[in-house]
Amino acid sequence: MTLENVWIRTLGDGLIRADQVIGIGSRRTPALAGKPGRWLVTAALAAPAGSGTADGWEVTNLHRTLAQADQEPRQAPEALARLLAELSATRAAGLITPTVCGPDRGEVRFDFAPFDTAAQGGGPALGTAARIPDAVPVG
Repeated sequence: MTLENVWIRTLGDGLIRADQVIGIGSRRTPALAGKPGRWLVTAALAAPAGSGTADGWEVTNLHRTLAQADQEPRQAPEALARLLAELSATRAAGLITPTVCGPDRGEVRFDFAPFDTAAQGGGPALGTAARIPDAVPVG
C-alpha cells in the first residue's frame, strides 16, 4: 500500500504528504544572540530545492521542520519511520501530528488521527462536504 492519503503536520509550513518523505532526521541549530540552540526533527521530501551563489546553483532535497525540541529527540526519526511503516501496510487515511513532550521537552510523539472521525464524534466523515467560508475582499 502507499501513504498517499496520510499527511504530516509541519511546524510552520502546513501539511506534507507522507508518501513524499524520503528521509527523516534531527539536527541542532546554532545558538544565536544568547539563545540556546534547538533540536529540529525534519523530513526530506522528494522535491528539489535550489539556491544560487556567485559560484553556481546548488540543488538539494527540500526539508521541512516537523518539531522543535529543547533537548535531542534521540528516538524521533525512528518513531516516525516505524509509524509510517505500520500505516503503509494498511489503507490508512489521516493526519500525523508531531508533539514535543517529556519533562525536558526532548521527546517527540507522533499521533495519528484518521480522517473518518465522524463516527467517534469528531469532524466530518470522509466524503462529507464541509462548509468553506466565503472569501472576503481586501482593500
